[in-house]
Amino acid sequence: RRFVHSKGNRCQLGGVQWYMIQEEDWDRDLLLDPAWEKQQRKTFTAWCNSHLRKAGTQIDNIEEDFRNGLKLMLLLEVISGERLPKPDKGKMRFHKIANVNKALDFICSKGVKLVSIGAEEIVDGNVKMTLGMIWTIILRFAIQDISVEETSAKEGLLLWCQRKTAPYRNVNVQNFHISWKDGLALCALIHRHRPDLIDYAKLRKDDPIGNLNTAFEVAEKYLDIPKMLDAEDIVNTPKPDEKAIMTYVSCFYHAFAGAEQAETAANRICKVLAVNQENERLMEEYEKLASELLEWIRRTVPWLENRVAEQTMRAMQQKLEDFRDYRRVHKPPRVQEKCQLEINFNTLQTKLRLSNRPAFMPSEGKMVSDIANAWKGLEQVEKGYEEWLLTEIRRLERLDHLAEKFKQKCSLHESWTAGKEDLLSKKDYESASLMEIRALMRKHEAFESDLAAHQDRVEQIAAIAQELNELDYHDAATVNARCQGICDQWDNLGTLTQKRRDALERVEKLWETIDQLYLEFAKRAAPFNNWMDGAMEDLQDMFIVHSIEEIQSLITAHDQFKATLPEADKERSAIMGIMNEIMKIAQTYGIKLSGINPYTILSSQDISNKWETVSQLVPLRDQMLQEEFARQQANERLRRQFAAQANIIGPWIQTKMEEIGHVSVDIAGSLEEQMNNLKTYEQNIINYKSNIDKLEGDHQLIQEAIIFDNKHTNYTMEHIRVGWEQLLTTMARTINEVENQILTRDAKGISQEQLNEFRASFNHFDRKRNGRMDPDDFRACLISMGYDLVRGEVEFARIMTLVDPNNTGVVTFQAFIDFMTRETAETDTAEQVMASFKILASDKAYITVDELRRELPPEQAEYCISRMTKYIGPEAIPGALDYISFSSALYGESDL
Repeated sequence: RRFVHSKGNRCQLGGVQWYMIQEEDWDRDLLLDPAWEKQQRKTFTAWCNSHLRKAGTQIDNIEEDFRNGLKLMLLLEVISGERLPKPDKGKMRFHKIANVNKALDFICSKGVKLVSIGAEEIVDGNVKMTLGMIWTIILRFAIQDISVEETSAKEGLLLWCQRKTAPYRNVNVQNFHISWKDGLALCALIHRHRPDLIDYAKLRKDDPIGNLNTAFEVAEKYLDIPKMLDAEDIVNTPKPDEKAIMTYVSCFYHAFAGAEQAETAANRICKVLAVNQENERLMEEYEKLASELLEWIRRTVPWLENRVAEQTMRAMQQKLEDFRDYRRVHKPPRVQEKCQLEINFNTLQTKLRLSNRPAFMPSEGKMVSDIANAWKGLEQVEKGYEEWLLTEIRRLERLDHLAEKFKQKCSLHESWTAGKEDLLSKKDYESASLMEIRALMRKHEAFESDLAAHQDRVEQIAAIAQELNELDYHDAATVNARCQGICDQWDNLGTLTQKRRDALERVEKLWETIDQLYLEFAKRAAPFNNWMDGAMEDLQDMFIVHSIEEIQSLITAHDQFKATLPEADKERSAIMGIMNEIMKIAQTYGIKLSGINPYTILSSQDISNKWETVSQLVPLRDQMLQEEFARQQANERLRRQFAAQANIIGPWIQTKMEEIGHVSVDIAGSLEEQMNNLKTYEQNIINYKSNIDKLEGDHQLIQEAIIFDNKHTNYTMEHIRVGWEQLLTTMARTINEVENQILTRDAKGISQEQLNEFRASFNHFDRKRNGRMDPDDFRACLISMGYDLVRGEVEFARIMTLVDPNNTGVVTFQAFIDFMTRETAETDTAEQVMASFKILASDKAYITVDELRRELPPEQAEYCISRMTKYIGPEAIPGALDYISFSSALYGESDL
């Protein structure tokens, strides 16, 4: 009887490798040393159990537990991963022989020829045949595949051990028996791969049992290699069993041989994860900046939308000053943040394309277009807010003017009406003489004339009050109450006047004489006095103008008024002549005068005093008008000064915008030279900022002077600001495009000559010279570069989806560069990452937390653990993680 082991000759029969044992080897094994037999029993039993425990079972006696063939078939299924024929369930001898034959047939099917070994010996419990069979299984499934530099299995395993233990003192592996007796070789193997498990420097050659037990315990505890040998058996045996030692050492080979491969796989994963982490950092930074900018816009828009007007000019001017601070201090940094946000977004998308990652999609509402729309809304609200402020200031200015005018006219009217009701209510005519009655009648007529003259003032007061209400004056209630009081009093005066006239007319029939001179004086003095009141009111009237034309109009009206003064002086002389005539008649006829005109309360002295007042107010009015004329001239100078600068800066900004458009198309030389040229161009633009600041200063002077329009220029400060911001943003975008081209060149390994060739080709077919090609020009460009697109419409459509994913109808230079470099770039793929994880997981469909922490650096391991989902496959164990879905997510749509 014979059985196969590693010393047999290997031959080729029918395309299958067979192992056959020589006669002398068999005879020697039949006389197996008892110590060797003991070592083989223990080692082979432990080896079998290391696999059977995966199926939830084990053996205790190697020659007894395999007799029915059931656990033998199970062992082969576990170590091969294949299904054997269904075993017989009976307990009869022929059932057991049938099961063992199924196992032996399976071994033969794997290229192993069993010579003269039958199922009967195994069923009968022949220990040597059973050990031989197990050794055959170990050779086929644990040792045969070991190959180092094309050596045989045994020689390959020996060479591997020699190389791994070469650097260690007191270790010289020459065989699989006495070279392992002191235990240092086993400890060296462990320390070479896991230096954290054994302190090799503390081991002593004179302590073989301690060394062996240390190796056995560490291997069992940390490497999942069961204890297959006894330290005492090895030390006390002159020559330990070679098969037992080979079996145990092969377990170390399988545990450690893949370490270098795992390290390579770990490095690949670290590289991929590092790229992913950097991209995530940039995404989080973009989200943070976008959130902060949108939050600032969200807080600012309600403030600018607030149209609740203040009640005083001072409060509204403070609002205007706050708005200026917003323009000068708060908004410029946000403009820079918006520009930087767009640059960061473009840079991130470029890095994602270079690393073969999907494009970054910001959170809902945080796209660059969303921010641009929010910014556009902010500027629209801002413009409306400024217009509202200026309108409200004009309104309040008008309200203050009207309110002051209302108070002045009310004061004059109330001063005139003071005591009039009591006077009209008197019944002094009942005891008056004829002359006194006539005097009272004439006096009343003069009062009626005066009352009619004051009707216009009352109407003016009512009109001003109505306008104050229409303009929403804050103290409209007081105005309305005062106006209502004046109107009620005026109606009462009219009623009382009519009643007194009726009474005097009844008494007048009793009297016949009337003093014509007093009457005439009263009639002429009253309107003249009223004219002087009106003149004094006009000369003291407040005015507000916004242009030289308006003040010149007031000066012209004042000159016209002064032209009427000579005629008024004649009227004054005539009125004073009447009083002189009265005095002359009195002196002539010896009439004793009471000194009081019975027809009016006005005296010649009143007329003289008021005339003197009018004469003094005329030059004062002249002075006020000239001062206002000088102020309007100063305002006109400010308008012209602002217009002169704005008419230069506005076209300059437009010219620079056009130049940037040409520069982005016509730039030549290396990308670094292009970048330096653009930086120099940008610095020249920034150096022009002093002109903008000076214009801002002139604009502030104009606003402080409350100048609302400027006919000398079509440019407003808002136009200049928007144009300046667009110029800076366009310049930054152009620089960012060149930076992205540098990133693409460095990442894809493109030479400068290739980039120049791409640029020359692009510029040649960019017929509109605007940095874009339409599809027909792009097709012609591809054909000129060697692409066969004469009949390849499908291929051209595929290319267009790559260079124009948003279907804009144009191809930019950046998209052109990406396309020309994409198909030759070497990038990691999801399949490569999955394969790397599979190596770390020992070919399992899942990976554990311990395996990740053992094979990857701490940061990368924790990154994977926090993002991998739980594995739910049929072979899942507690804590198993799904690395396949994780790898796919790295290159697809996900939340990573």
